[in-house]
Amino acid sequence: MRRQGITANSAGTHDGYYYSWWSDGASPVTYTNLAGGSYSVDWQSGGNLVGGKGWSPGSAKNITYSGTWTPVNNGNAYLTIYGWTKNPLVEYYIIENYGEYNPGGSATPRQPSIEGTSTFNQYWAIRTEKRTGGTVDTGVFFDAWTKAGMPLGTHDYMVVATEAYRSAGSSRITVETPLK
Repeated sequence: MRRQGITANSAGTHDGYYYSWWSDGASPVTYTNLAGGSYSVDWQSGGNLVGGKGWSPGSAKNITYSGTWTPVNNGNAYLTIYGWTKNPLVEYYIIENYGEYNPGGSATPRQPSIEGTSTFNQYWAIRTEKRTGGTVDTGVFFDAWTKAGMPLGTHDYMVVATEAYRSAGSSRITVETPLK
């Protein structure tokens, strides 16, 4: 197998969508922004990475996405709606698919916050039946967390992301603009 380089960490807009890409630099990995709401990630085992396309700011909306998401040997990876809020600072995951590790079992630190080393809460929702495509009503999750005493702040970015840790695999995901 050809050894890949490491795509530099970055965030911004591409072809009408916000994108965010981060890795700890320990995995050979290539993140590529494709046309419209599409992106691809090819990664090899070694470190931690997360990235995808979506919106900045995020909000309660119906998100429709499709594509392929293939961790090798069912490795440690997620396909997730991933985002942040500020005041309070919250990192959230709406897990659509995952490999060998169910993140509901325990939580571990994954990366710095969007505010440096500030302490923050993580909120998780994990689909009972895994899927790689469909529509997600993020407002349902935001409302449920709030009613459970888990407040969200002002929305920062929100992306349909591929995340992986010490695994290998590939994904090619297309995020569609939600209906207004």
